[in-house]
Amino acid sequence: MRPIRLPEPEPEPPGGATPEIFAAGGGAAVVRRAVVIGNGCAGAESQCFGLLRVLGLVDRLTLYRAIRPTGGINKWLHFLPISFHKTLDQFLRRVFSDTRFATLVQGNKFVQYPVRNCQSFGLSSVLEADTQKMVTMVRDTFEKEGPALVVACGRDTVSYASSIRCLAPDNVFVIQMQHPRFHLDRFDLVVAPRHDYYALTAKGKQEVPRLLRRWITPQEPPGPNVVLTAGALHQADSAALRCAAADWHTELAPLPKPLVVVNIGGPTRNCKYDVDLAKQLVSSLHNVLKTCGSVRISFSRRTPQKVSDLILKEFSTHPKIYIWDGEGPNPHLGHLAWADAFIITADSISMLSEACSTGKPVYVIGAEHCRWKFADFHNHLRERRVVRPFTGLEDMSDSWSYPPLNDAADVAARVREALAQRGWRLG
Repeated sequence: MRPIRLPEPEPEPPGGATPEIFAAGGGAAVVRRAVVIGNGCAGAESQCFGLLRVLGLVDRLTLYRAIRPTGGINKWLHFLPISFHKTLDQFLRRVFSDTRFATLVQGNKFVQYPVRNCQSFGLSSVLEADTQKMVTMVRDTFEKEGPALVVACGRDTVSYASSIRCLAPDNVFVIQMQHPRFHLDRFDLVVAPRHDYYALTAKGKQEVPRLLRRWITPQEPPGPNVVLTAGALHQADSAALRCAAADWHTELAPLPKPLVVVNIGGPTRNCKYDVDLAKQLVSSLHNVLKTCGSVRISFSRRTPQKVSDLILKEFSTHPKIYIWDGEGPNPHLGHLAWADAFIITADSISMLSEACSTGKPVYVIGAEHCRWKFADFHNHLRERRVVRPFTGLEDMSDSWSYPPLNDAADVAARVREALAQRGWRLG
């Protein structure tokens, strides 16, 4: 009996039916690109970029921005959902553009939706967020470029991110940074700071009225798709600091040691203070100057004029102190790389998170003015022995350390794990 010969399989033609993205890794889809949905706020978008740096996708991203209309009556409509706000703004501008009410509607100047470029990564353009256009893009490019990792941050980005996942679930993996106060099952992962859940603690339940909880705080403990962080994600990872150390070597390396960096923010809703805190900082700085080799002071965008004026009047001519005037390259990353110790106002979770990722001494001033979840954030840092209060009695040459905050790496590990459960991997 003659043996039966099975036909040989046809050779796979070049550029055949199997997309390149599925050709390796046992059929696993490879995630090689990212979509960032930002809100124009540097602190929020930095969290997205910080995660993508660790995941190796920061050079392969497209940035969209959800920008609210500004000027005129719009400042009173900030509580509206962004899609409704934009529709109403366009309607009002059409109706009142040629009437005496134009100034009320438009402000002193007709303001379009600003879409500013992000200089950090040399992006040639920033696109205005549009759900349908983003969905079409990830679908049309899926076979050639593979699935996209969508990372969004900020209240105004929530509707865009959740809609993309609803409309193109097979093409995207969606991560929402900061708790969305929305149905968490509309996202693949939610990255939220631990203090967002403060209202669920015994003390938090006493401080937050029951009728307000559903509007301002999570209603249930974090689910399996929620990743909790100690602070805010950021871009100041070890690679960025090594580059900054080289870039700022000429200016910062020769300074007398210890180099103490002072970062001054501004009062917020949950951390209220006035010029008295600036006076306290001035007095305490005078007390520790004898143990400082040099001091570098920077202000944030939120620093009130009366605070910066007080600091400038007191220290602008002091030989040990340099105050950055906002002109020229921002020395922030250089300060993080070269500082021996930090003094930071309590209002800025971002600045504290960056400094606490270095393992260097971090002193906080003004924590007693913080309330609710900001107070919980500071309590958590103190419990981990990451920060100490700045009293003016310190010897700034004392060196102490702690396990640095490493939130971005921890979140990245969870992202890789969640992708693997879907059968995807980073490429």
